[in-house]
Amino acid sequence: MAVGKHTFISIFGESFEYGDEHVQLSDIAIPIIQRDYAQGRLTPEVSRVRNRFLAELRKAFESKPIVLDFVYGDIDDGGVLTPLDGQQRLTTLFLLHWYAAKKECVQGDQYQFLKRFTYKTRYSARMFCQSLVDFNPSFSYDSISCEIEDQEWFPLGWKKDPTVASMLVMLDDIEKTFDGLSGMWETLESGAISFYFLPIKDMGLTDELFIKMNSRGKPLTTFEHFKAELERNLRTLARTEPTEQERNTATLLANRIVAKIDSSWMDLLWQYRGDKGIVDDEFLNYFRFACEIICYKSGGTPLGKSDDPFDLLDSYFSPAADGALENALLLEEYFDCWVSERAIGGPPAFFSEFAALTHEPGKIQVDRYIDVFGRCVKSNSSIRGGTRPFPLRRMILLYAATTYLTSENIEEPLFRRRLRIVNNLIRNSSDEISNSESRIGGNRMPAILRQVDSIIKEGKLIDGIGPNFNVEQIAEEKAKDAWLIDHQEDAETLYALEDHSLLTGQIGIVGLDHLDLFTRFSSLFGCNHDLVDKALCATGPYIQREGKTWRYQSGSSKLQSAWVKLFHRSRNSGFEDTKSTLVKLLQSAENFTDDFLEQLASVFVDRCESEGVYPLAYYYVKYDVFRPGRYGKLRWADNDNKPYELSVLWTEQQISENAYQPFLKAADPSHVFRDDCGNSLLRDGFTVSCRNDSFVFSDAETNEVMELLPVPQNNEGIDLEDRIVLLKDYFAPMDD
Repeated sequence: MAVGKHTFISIFGESFEYGDEHVQLSDIAIPIIQRDYAQGRLTPEVSRVRNRFLAELRKAFESKPIVLDFVYGDIDDGGVLTPLDGQQRLTTLFLLHWYAAKKECVQGDQYQFLKRFTYKTRYSARMFCQSLVDFNPSFSYDSISCEIEDQEWFPLGWKKDPTVASMLVMLDDIEKTFDGLSGMWETLESGAISFYFLPIKDMGLTDELFIKMNSRGKPLTTFEHFKAELERNLRTLARTEPTEQERNTATLLANRIVAKIDSSWMDLLWQYRGDKGIVDDEFLNYFRFACEIICYKSGGTPLGKSDDPFDLLDSYFSPAADGALENALLLEEYFDCWVSERAIGGPPAFFSEFAALTHEPGKIQVDRYIDVFGRCVKSNSSIRGGTRPFPLRRMILLYAATTYLTSENIEEPLFRRRLRIVNNLIRNSSDEISNSESRIGGNRMPAILRQVDSIIKEGKLIDGIGPNFNVEQIAEEKAKDAWLIDHQEDAETLYALEDHSLLTGQIGIVGLDHLDLFTRFSSLFGCNHDLVDKALCATGPYIQREGKTWRYQSGSSKLQSAWVKLFHRSRNSGFEDTKSTLVKLLQSAENFTDDFLEQLASVFVDRCESEGVYPLAYYYVKYDVFRPGRYGKLRWADNDNKPYELSVLWTEQQISENAYQPFLKAADPSHVFRDDCGNSLLRDGFTVSCRNDSFVFSDAETNEVMELLPVPQNNEGIDLEDRIVLLKDYFAPMDD
């Protein structure tokens, strides 16, 4: 048997020696027993392999020739080659040569050998190959496949043939890959793409043999291809690095990584295996995390870039990639750190030691998932429509942990404190993080990671690195660090306040100058939230305006998110009023109960009634309809001058038919006019609306004002009579 290197052009007519015999190859025929052409299938895995294969073939035209894997098969007495292995590659080469010939208008006698390539699997596949060679496309359609399918010689039924369908897909991708490339045919003739052919004489090509040859084992998985390409890149680095020291480093690194992938790193991931008992996806997900960190630390962003692991290998670990050796060393560090002694028994045990779902001394508080590493390897980090299955906030937290584990000089108690700082920044920078790559200020993630580096490694919050975490939270964390110097014995009290579900790390609403109130906050919000709402309003102004809009935020009896918005600095106005009122309420008792809060509200209402003065707060405290139990949203068009003209919202953002004017609903709930978004009452023949100083009665048909019911007010515009009682009394005779 002789092994020789051939091209798809040169192998036709080539003479092969079998002992004393010589057989000239005349045709290539894919036998009936062979499977359909598969390289044009549309599954994600096949599409990835196809695109990478075509990209490699294009390089053969632009830089250096390529030699494909072995093709071997039997040549019969008539010179017909029946491939045992290599069908897919040969078919792709057939289609590539057809494209080059037709695109460059090569003379027919030069490509007539293409007619000697055929499929015996189905009549449709065989006739398609023959018809294709005779067809001269105009290349004026949107795609080659569209033009082919539009021809009279192409029956629509052929599209149901898997081989034909795959060929059409491959032709379209060949056109996309090689569009604009000139001199293709000449380059093919020069041997840019070749392969080794092993002829096998008279092996008895039975069905049994083909089945045996094509079931040698399962196809290589994506992960197995990935490992092979990673090793190839590392071995290439070991030959191409500029200095001997770097080449030696790369050689040793390649040996270590290849060994660890199938040993300690697999052992690390084994606990996260799925039903199939493999951890291929888990490895690749953590690999993506490492690549995103590399990208961000270099000042870039993965947004809009491919997250295919093979593309990532090209971008960060190939000889052509900047800093490939450093990137490979970092990849090794990121895996090794989780199998080191410092990792305290692996990721689950490590994170259980430093994190919890509720407040625990010495631990940070996280939401939903304690094992952040586990979430990373089980969540594909791919960005789909701007959404990340593994969110940036968790990525930053995982980065903080890996930074600690890869830095040997950080003592554990220091890490606990520093991790808390990072966690507080993460929890209070949701907008800065979630929009870090799309906001006007540009990509914040590189600066965020530099800030995390400084916090974890040195315990310092640094300035001058550009926008990163929320500036208010950075300032608060600096203030806490300074405060703890003189209050170390009170650190746990501070941390417990930070971990309250309404504060999530930001305690400015109480303030560091009110240490005596830290534990009282938890006592207060252990009570009924509606009573807290009433007590706060009875104590002083605390409702905040959302920016410059007409929406206002109050507390809520149902949603704690309303309180979270009130207690965190934002673009809302009125934070300092909320803080002053909250502090005043906290100072009113050491421990809070529902009875205490109810009594406080009752005293306020009684005082207003005894004094005959009814500010808006009186109504808010006395009447339930004023306190929006859903989102805590109110509407004022002019709160400063017309405080009694307001609406309670049913939704978080907009006025809807379920909104209502609370004075009207409190006085006459059954006649609230939903078509007017609750801003009026609809009674027999007339409507009633509420103005700041009166009720207005209008004709229901003409909207003409019929009557005003004035509300007595003092010089400051405050009601001198309960206007709800006033309106009820007005309606009483009508309803008798």
